[in-house]
Amino acid sequence: MSDDLLRIRPMTLADCHRVAEIRIGGWRSAYQGLMPQSYLDGLDVSEDAERRRTHFSRADGSVVNLVAERDGEVVGWACHGPYRAGETRTEDAELYALYVDPGRYGTGLGHALIQESVRLCTAAGHARMLLWVLEGNARARRFYERAGFRADGAVEPFEVGGVEVPEVRYGRALGAHR
Repeated sequence: MSDDLLRIRPMTLADCHRVAEIRIGGWRSAYQGLMPQSYLDGLDVSEDAERRRTHFSRADGSVVNLVAERDGEVVGWACHGPYRAGETRTEDAELYALYVDPGRYGTGLGHALIQESVRLCTAAGHARMLLWVLEGNARARRFYERAGFRADGAVEPFEVGGVEVPEVRYGRALGAHR
């Protein structure tokens, strides 16, 4: 498919169900073997879609949700906003999530989404963008490294289904600060 059929646009309320499908499909694909299978099997698209709709309708504008649309179909989702240091928001930006329909891995959708998030955060004046990725998710780590992100040494535990799964933080300088 040609890139001219790919469009990155702001997410709408109508996209929430499809975004939930992509997110859960992404979890089941990327985290298999990294998280308890019973947890992954128990993820529910309808529940996740309802959470997305609730978050979306309560949004204050500080969080940006983007979707990748190819030939009129939503095939990816990215979400970014202020970096969360506990309950405190900092001047840095954070990529909270980036998921692509698992059947479309390697087609440039993730790259297009992260480039648009980086562009928007740079335009908003953020000097740095941070993100957290599962330590054992080698594919995602390579993806972020190709996009200019580097692990900065920070590690945090993340509990899923009673199992601790460590996350590592990656960062990238933005704009003139690169």
